[in-house]
This record gives sequence, C-alpha cells and structure tokens, in this order.
Amino acid sequence: MSKPPREIELKLEVLPEDQDVLKKAAAPAGFTASRAVTKNLHSIYFDTPDQRLRKARVSLRVRKTGKTWIQTAKIGTGVKGGLSSAVEVEHPVAGRAIDLALIDDPQVLSYLVQAIDGETLLETCETLIRRTTRVLTSENGSRLEIAFDVGEIRAGPKTQPLAEVELELQKGSAPALFAAAKGLLGETPFRFSPCSKAERGFRLAGNEEQDLSIPLLASGISLSPEETVETAYRNVLRSCLEQIAHNRAVILAGDHPEGPHQLRIGLRRLRSAFRLFRTAINTETMRPLDGTARRIASQVGVLRDLDALDEDIVAPLEGHAPEGLAIEPLHELIEAQRRTFRPRLGEYLRSAEVNDFILDLAAYTEARGWLAPERFDQSEHLAAPVGTLAGPALDRQWKKAARYGRKIDDLDIPERHEMRKALKKLRYGVEFFGSLYPRKEVKPFLKQLRTLQDVFGYLNDVAVAEKLLTIPGAKGDAAQAIGFAIGWHEAQARHMWAHARQNWKEMKSTRKFWR
Repeated sequence: MSKPPREIELKLEVLPEDQDVLKKAAAPAGFTASRAVTKNLHSIYFDTPDQRLRKARVSLRVRKTGKTWIQTAKIGTGVKGGLSSAVEVEHPVAGRAIDLALIDDPQVLSYLVQAIDGETLLETCETLIRRTTRVLTSENGSRLEIAFDVGEIRAGPKTQPLAEVELELQKGSAPALFAAAKGLLGETPFRFSPCSKAERGFRLAGNEEQDLSIPLLASGISLSPEETVETAYRNVLRSCLEQIAHNRAVILAGDHPEGPHQLRIGLRRLRSAFRLFRTAINTETMRPLDGTARRIASQVGVLRDLDALDEDIVAPLEGHAPEGLAIEPLHELIEAQRRTFRPRLGEYLRSAEVNDFILDLAAYTEARGWLAPERFDQSEHLAAPVGTLAGPALDRQWKKAARYGRKIDDLDIPERHEMRKALKKLRYGVEFFGSLYPRKEVKPFLKQLRTLQDVFGYLNDVAVAEKLLTIPGAKGDAAQAIGFAIGWHEAQARHMWAHARQNWKEMKSTRKFWR
C-alpha cells in the first residue's frame, strides 16, 4: 500500500483589507493562475476531553463543503516558520461525526487508536470560513493551490476572527511555495501563522490565546547529544525566524518599545548562528541573508537606540538632577525624534526587501539552503552529532573575546565595543548549545557572562548617548539636561569600568564547560 500523501503548506496572516487586494492580484511572475473559485467551509474538530490528539500532534476533523462531508486526519500538525508538513488522509462521511472504521491506512489508524486510547471523542471547536482558491503553475511544472480564508473560529460561546493566506504544494519542491509567496505579497506585510486552525481552536477553547501584539522573546533551544549538526542548525534557524517575523509584525502594529529590541536580537542571533555553524554550511548561500539582516538591524537600531536612550540614560536622572534642572524637556525631545523615525521604519519594514528576506530565510531553512554540492565532505559534517561542532564553535568565540580581555586595561572605546559584540555572540552560542552540557556546569559560566555583558551594555549605552544627545535644535532646558546627562553617565561609566576589569578576571577563571 502506498504511503499517505504528506501535505506541505505555507500559512500566512495578513490584514483583511490586504487580503482583498491580494485576491484580485495577477499571478506571481513565473506562474500562471486558474480562475478563482469561492466556497464556504464548515469544519468541526474533535478531541478527547483531555486533548490527547492535540498532545500527539494530530488533527481530526470533518468538513462540510456544499452538501458533502469529508473526514480528515492529519498527523504532525506543528507549524514552523509558517510551514506545516503533515501526513493527511481523507474519506467521505455521512455527517458531522467521526468514523474511524473508514480509515484504510493501517499505520494512520493505529496511530490514532493509540492516541485516543479508548477515550470518547467530542467536538472541541469549529471554523466557518469563506475560501477563495486559485491553482498556480510554475514554468518548471510545480503546482500549488493558494487559498484566501476569511471567517472565524468558534469554541462554545467564544469566537475569534481569522484571515489567512495558505499556499499548499501539490507538485514540485518547497522553494516554489516561497517563490510564489514572494511574488504574491510584494510589499504587503504578513506574519507567519504561529499554529494551525485546529491548534487555534484548542487554544480558544482552553483560554490559551496568544496575544500577537506582545513582542516575542527568543524561544529556548533544546538539543540532544544524538542530534545531527544539520537538525540543530535548522532548529536554531527556526527559532531566529520566528522571533524576527513576529517582532516585525509587532512593530508595524503598535509602538511597544520591546518590539524593536526583540527584532534586533533575533537578527543578531541569526547572524551569530551563521558564524557558529560556518564550518558545516555553504557560506556563499547565507551571505545575502546575512547582509540583509545587517541592513535591517541597522534601521531598527535607530529606533531601539532612542528607546534605550530614554529608558536607560534619561529616566535614571530623575532622582539625581540638581534642583531647578528639568528632565522632562529631554524626554519630549527624544519622543519627538521617535515620532519622526517610527513612520520611516514602518515604511521600510513593509518593503519588498524585508518581505523577501523573511521568505528567503524560510526557504533557506526548510529547503536546506546551506548545502554545497561541490563539498564532498559536507554530508559527513552535517550528519555528525552536534556536539562535535558545538565545542569548537564556542571555543572560537571565547578566544575572540579573550583577545580583547587580555588587554582590557588598555582598550580604547572602539575596542570595548568589539569586545562587547564578541561577548554577545558568545552568549548566543551558549544559549544555542547549552542544553548539550550539564546545567550545573553551564550555569556558573552563563552567570559570569551575563554580569560582564550588563557592564559592557551600559558602557555602550553611554557611548551611544554621547552621539544621540547632541540632537540638533536642542535649546534651553533640554540643552541643560543634555549636558547634565552626559556628565553624570560618564562619571558612572568610569566607575563601572573598574567592575568590568574585575568581572573579566572572574569570568576568565570560570570553567569553560565545553572543554
């Protein structure tokens, strides 16, 4: 018996008004499109009272299209970077009830029966959607279906609106999905769907909805010693991609100050990953992504520096300013700069360059963009246990930081900045690979590293302040506050630098857990 088909979908969220425009758009370059077909879909999702199917990454539903009911089982329902790849089996059924006896694939049936384990199946949630579909065919024969879904998710009395664009690969390879998405979206901002419709319904039923306006911190990365270098690299990339795509959308949706901070962290983590894994990957294919990540980080950094300036440089002065010196005019001056730059950053983050970067990174991640056909030894490197790469990679980054640490008493301002960046990349490496080592050995090193980073971070904020606080047009009370801010923080920085020297000595003597 042939294996059940594996569904590969790219799930994207856009604003409803943008979706209306995309529906009417011409076929992406390199594709031809069929006529659009619109239909109403009513899907009911089933699970046990304790959600055993959800925990086993299974979706079990019946869907009504017109007068026909179809039962669908999907195994492997996770969504990473908007991409899902699930084994799917379908059968016609008489109505809105599950009939496991109709499933003729023994492996799928066995998996379902084990997951359910004798429990009763209940209706958990449902979706009511108006779907418009077109079939896209590329010049090289790849074929995919694009679906525009608008509607709502229901779980008991609770409802949640839904607006998605799904591209499902029917024939060809995954890069065709991303090529079509790039051509379709252009400058339309999007967010990767964080989960399937079934998962959204389960979350709604369990009051677990994710507030997508809240910035997303880096997800913890858990690697096992048996994991290959390639699998570990993909896991790290997926974590970076999720953080980047989510926080881009957060910035476009509002003015949460943590949005720019987390987007810049995501971009820095990505660039660090490129370097930490460089001995196993094709460095040529990552170079364009690295360059664009650097440009985006530079643009986001302007707003992030303004946020940090207000929070970390100006706000602490409130309790230290001499009588008669007003700090509020400086807050107002910085906020005026923010108001000027936010729209410019938003325009850039909506650009085709940023859209293309996110989709290119997703394609690179999911379609093994790191392969180097001319490197005959690469397969061996990628298939090796990740620990064979982790130790040497951490050692290289430690040595870069140590080169500056050895002359810490004589570092000038640019060299301090370089040491700060080396320490930051080392920390990202520890976060990527730390789960491979005993926690009790990682913890002391990471604690010393964070302490040293805090010192260098403050010193960098002061250096940035000396540039940003020379804002053109600052007059009167604002100019006086600027002078006080620079002088006060420079005195603090001299005191903190003495801590940096001591912190470095302590860190240097802390055991390097990867050795």
